[in-house]
Amino acid sequence: MKQRLKLIFPLDLIREPVIFTMARKYDVMPNIRRARVTETMGEMVLELEGEEKNLKEGLQSLKDQGITVELEKGDVIE
Repeated sequence: MKQRLKLIFPLDLIREPVIFTMARKYDVMPNIRRARVTETMGEMVLELEGEEKNLKEGLQSLKDQGITVELEKGDVIE
């Protein structure tokens, strides 16, 4: 299963490897499609691929850290 997402990072997580950590912990593969990062904001559009359960748990871990997670149009690609 694949999902296309937009992530908005809080200031304190801009320099942290949250995507890498989530991908390893929940066995999902990220594909960064677009990113804009400055000293004061971070925004990313990416596709995540993996088992549905792993995707849900991984996305919940991002939300728990304060990252805003939004589904992009055409979010699920079978």
